[in-house]
Amino acid sequence: MKKYLLLGGLAVAALLLVIFGPTLLDLYRLQNYVSASAEAAQADAGSWPRTTEVCTTCHGVKGNSVNGNYPALAAQPAPYLAAQLQHFASGARVNPNMGPLAMTMKPAEVDALAAYFARQTALPNPYFKPDPQMSAKGEKLVEAGGCAACHGAQMMGQEQFPRLAGQGYEYLVRQLDAFAGGARTEATGTMQRLAAAASPDDRKAMAAYLANLPPSAK
Repeated sequence: MKKYLLLGGLAVAALLLVIFGPTLLDLYRLQNYVSASAEAAQADAGSWPRTTEVCTTCHGVKGNSVNGNYPALAAQPAPYLAAQLQHFASGARVNPNMGPLAMTMKPAEVDALAAYFARQTALPNPYFKPDPQMSAKGEKLVEAGGCAACHGAQMMGQEQFPRLAGQGYEYLVRQLDAFAGGARTEATGTMQRLAAAASPDDRKAMAAYLANLPPSAK
């Protein structure tokens, strides 16, 4: 009798495995995926709460902005990002959103945030398609202005100089206008001189070329 009960139990278990086995396997795989993803996020962005999550609303997931009015932070040089946060905190660079946020950050948090975005992969800007003639004009102006000397041959930035390739068109125009008008400055004075010497249309052309320039891998 016990033998039959055991065989019956095994048969039922086998039947249940056939019926529910695929579902249980999928749940197991999902659990492993969630655990691996959580561990990867922990290693990349640190423990909760994360300052990086605050940045997502404007600057996009992992710093790849989907709004041309906000700069992409992914693959920006860490020294540049840290310096800009310090400028926002001190009032040297004025922004109603970034100023209060930067003032609450400790030096270690600034460095961690800058390092996080610096190591992210920059994605192309798919939301802006410039007029080909304007983009070609902008390319010539960028080359004539010697922008590569500070921003790198691929416009990916270096040290205190930002990545311009693939940035939002509206953001680039606004920054060039700010440099031209003196609302924004930088230590060398190069950006102020270059932007002030360019006409509004020239600044738009440069922005169009840079916004359409695909970021390269570092």
